[in-house]
Amino acid sequence: MSITITFIDPRGKPVEVAADSGDNLLRVGQAAGLPLEGTCEGQMACSTCHVIVAPEWFDRLLPAAEEEEDMLDFAAGARRTSRLSCQIELTAEMDGLTVTIPAASTDARRM
Repeated sequence: MSITITFIDPRGKPVEVAADSGDNLLRVGQAAGLPLEGTCEGQMACSTCHVIVAPEWFDRLLPAAEEEEDMLDFAAGARRTSRLSCQIELTAEMDGLTVTIPAASTDARRM
């Protein structure tokens, strides 16, 4: 079943992306060409895939593990609803999820 995820890019432009239940938010964003670096490839050893989850969605996600919270301490522009996109496995219930890629995000793969 296809679900729709809306990424707000660093310039504020919404980008709607189709994803499947079971997909990983980081990989979906990267496949759409968005600046989510994911240097550690989902191992929670960096914060280069940091996103800000829309407040109305934040409490619907599984809570962040302590290790993820620790990595978010290093994320530029972190907020209360910040998450590492590599740690968000998509489910059918997440259809309509909206996340923002912070303006401070850089993707070294594009430099």
